[in-house]
Amino acid sequence: MRLTGARVALGPRSAERLDLEIVRGRIQPRRSSSTHGLELDLDGYLILPGLINCHDHLEFNLFPRLGRGPYPNATDWAEDIYHPDRSPLKEHLAVPKPVRLAWGGLKNLLSGVTTVAHHNPYDAEVFDGGFPVRVLKRFGWAHSLHFSSDLVSRSRAVSRRWPFLIHAAEGTDANAAAEVQELERAGVLSERTILVHGVGIDCESLEILRRRQVSLVWCPSSNLFTLGQTIRPEVLRSGLPICLGTDSALTCQRDLACELRVARSEGGFAAEDVYPMVTTRAARVLHLSRGEGEIREGGIADLLVVPDYGQNPAQALQELRPSLVILGGRIQLVSTDLAERIDPVFTRNLQKVELDGQGAWFVNADVSRLYATTEVVLGPNFQLAGKRVRA
Repeated sequence: MRLTGARVALGPRSAERLDLEIVRGRIQPRRSSSTHGLELDLDGYLILPGLINCHDHLEFNLFPRLGRGPYPNATDWAEDIYHPDRSPLKEHLAVPKPVRLAWGGLKNLLSGVTTVAHHNPYDAEVFDGGFPVRVLKRFGWAHSLHFSSDLVSRSRAVSRRWPFLIHAAEGTDANAAAEVQELERAGVLSERTILVHGVGIDCESLEILRRRQVSLVWCPSSNLFTLGQTIRPEVLRSGLPICLGTDSALTCQRDLACELRVARSEGGFAAEDVYPMVTTRAARVLHLSRGEGEIREGGIADLLVVPDYGQNPAQALQELRPSLVILGGRIQLVSTDLAERIDPVFTRNLQKVELDGQGAWFVNADVSRLYATTEVVLGPNFQLAGKRVRA
């Protein structure tokens, strides 16, 4: 495949008009020239690296937001909302889990995500079989101190070359603040450890995290909904590697595009500051090494294409509506607008999906089956991350 006519992101502040050639899922050197394959004219568009969502619970994105916060910590939230024998959990849990996982993948795809860190076991039967996005495979995880009594053995069982993710300091009370010290005493903090949330990090905890070179995943809209506040400004500007995640529709405002905007407003960041949180820094923190999060020769062809209004790449993420998403050289999404001006060969195997108030796309997923299976349980007005789905 050859992509022509578009500007290509070179970093958060710069882009140049370049043609990209993709062979076997990789971006080829610009000096190469091939007459084989299809050409896609993207004049008037901007090509960005596919985004990386560093934290999601994929199977919970059909659920509504649940809770009556703010809560002092995530444990209190979980105990309040988890009633699987009552509505709405009862009905949503009746949707087959592989179907719920697929909808979670589509939620990410529709916001330009190509790689997601799912905070649960890797389900090869689902994720290796044409899933909408790439799911992190080489990692270790524990849920949290409260819900994972075996977290030390989990940490030790994982390859030292892989990241280890755990919810921590997810609260505003003394219990949440003490979790970093507990993890330090347990010996699980190191340069490969990724703490998710970190709202309760205080000055003493921050120094421990700096010393251990720990990374953070920030889920600002989820924190604000459940806890009433998010990571402290001194932590956000401490120099710790910080990336963005969505959590799930149970607590998140919507998707990664929304989270980018909330991060800017809550952190007082420029667009250029949050761009690495979903691209290069996210790839580094998750130990991704094939070129994810950037566009470079020889790198994996995970690409996000948006309309070009002359904005720089970082600015393009602030009002994000994907026109095209390519995953490992395969077209996964085409907007209905772009589909009107390109060869139908690019969309002939895709199915249409629409989210009310957000847009309509053709995607590489069996939307008709997913919709029919879900409608039987939840009825025709079900929502994906807070938006009604139409197929």
